[in-house]
Amino acid sequence: MRQVVYLSASLCIAAQMVTAQDAPIVHDAEFYILQAQHAEKWAEDDAAVDALLSEFRERNNGNPPNIVSILIDDLGFGDMGIPELNAVRGIETPNINQFSDEGMRMVRMYTEPSCTPTRVAQMTGRLPVRMGMGNTTVDIAGFGLPGKEVTLAEVLKEAGYATSHVGKWHMGDIAESWAMNQGFDYAQHAIHQQGQLTIFNDDAIREQVSVGIGDFVPEYVLDEWFRPDASAMMTVIEGEAGGPIREIRMQPGERWGALKYDEMNQAYQDKTIEELRRLATGEQPFFLQYWPMIPLHNTRTGRTGPESPNGGLYADKLQLLDEYLGEIFAEMENLDVANNTVVVVMGDNGHFTKYSPQSGFTPMIYKGGKGDTTEGGVRVDAFIRWPGVIGPDSMVNNILHVSDLYTTLSRIAGADGFIPRDRLVDGVDQSASILFADESKGRRDSLIVYNIDKPGAIIKDKFRMNLPKDLTNGILADFIDIYRDTHEKYPVSTEVGAWGGQEFVRILARHQARKEKFPDEKPAFGIPYEGIENIRPETAAAVEAFKIKQSSVSK
Repeated sequence: MRQVVYLSASLCIAAQMVTAQDAPIVHDAEFYILQAQHAEKWAEDDAAVDALLSEFRERNNGNPPNIVSILIDDLGFGDMGIPELNAVRGIETPNINQFSDEGMRMVRMYTEPSCTPTRVAQMTGRLPVRMGMGNTTVDIAGFGLPGKEVTLAEVLKEAGYATSHVGKWHMGDIAESWAMNQGFDYAQHAIHQQGQLTIFNDDAIREQVSVGIGDFVPEYVLDEWFRPDASAMMTVIEGEAGGPIREIRMQPGERWGALKYDEMNQAYQDKTIEELRRLATGEQPFFLQYWPMIPLHNTRTGRTGPESPNGGLYADKLQLLDEYLGEIFAEMENLDVANNTVVVVMGDNGHFTKYSPQSGFTPMIYKGGKGDTTEGGVRVDAFIRWPGVIGPDSMVNNILHVSDLYTTLSRIAGADGFIPRDRLVDGVDQSASILFADESKGRRDSLIVYNIDKPGAIIKDKFRMNLPKDLTNGILADFIDIYRDTHEKYPVSTEVGAWGGQEFVRILARHQARKEKFPDEKPAFGIPYEGIENIRPETAAAVEAFKIKQSSVSK
């Protein structure tokens, strides 16, 4: 009898889940304002998208396309895909330029201002502020992406995809936040990021990329835990979903430096090719994510690879990354998967201007860089290729946000039914705009740009409003016409503020009202590195020091 009761309860829960998933995806307020005006047209566009995807599946043995996501660190708009701007910059990216010619440039792709929030937005389809992941950390922190977030990998896996991630991750140093525990069948990735791996490693300290870590008088130091030791922190981990997780290529007592960083980057490239070959011979459609850590490379020590007239530390490594991507694109052709694979190549935020000009990069077209809520901080090069479906050498100029990849790729994969309906999803389905290269089919004309947990700008069609401290009267804000003023030097505040100031304020007010209904939550907290089988003694000691620091506030 008890078994029947349990079975009935399970069937009831399953029925509720089906009903819930039949409901529309929950979005922010501005989506519904556009929907009220364009619902009939959107229905026609949805039918056209369904027909196009159905035609592709018929040609592809009933299967949806494979998906490859390549997310590149800290590049401003115009550094890839345009030979003329390559020449201006003094670099060459011929493979990415060819890729751009073969696909579509998403001209107004917006991200978040720094690494972690952009990656969170792409993986969850949600603004990172919604789960307390709007900031970027460089060392041991004890928090990360909550397990209850439903990642793109989890959505695609529900639809039958094999999933794999290689390279940067940077969404936490606790176990539930890592890729192999967030929907990927296999993952190899750094736990932290280039702060640890190329900015305050031993060689960077000797070159004074970081000052104050190695050049001090130890006799005067009382707090021996104040300065981070990059070599004591966990570096790169590898594992399968549900399996053991181990740190790789690092032995107890070994020091991290430029050579280890170069070896890691080459290993990521080799593993990506290996995973591509493995997945291409499988029976499932696949989702392969490659998030390289170059072009960030902060030392001259041991530098090899292509050199450019630019000569910048990052600029030269962008040329090496272009060679890497050329190898991946060629291997896709060799494996005969290029024509049935959607590939997205894009930057994650603007230039790391703190390391300009020696990096070789300064803001070129748009003002600002990494960490800024200006155009240059959040507007990036972005390309998508799907041969035979997306027209070559095409572009769309309507507003896209990185969170839109979550919903759009899910739709293309036939997996949008697995997007959760119990929370607000910021990403909107832009498949009609992209597949038909028609910006009139876009479903977004605005976005709110956050600086960690506070709005810093509102973008609406061709205008941006850079938010003042007091937003009660929008007339006092700086309004920028993005088409006329790419460096945000000449506000049109009088001309726009009189009619639009209050409308911009209302956009933010509606957003905040929706947040009352769907409140922001905190990230997941835990013990750093817990669950890794082979923690080095120096790493265990660093964790103990972190725990003592944390406990000091409760004494």
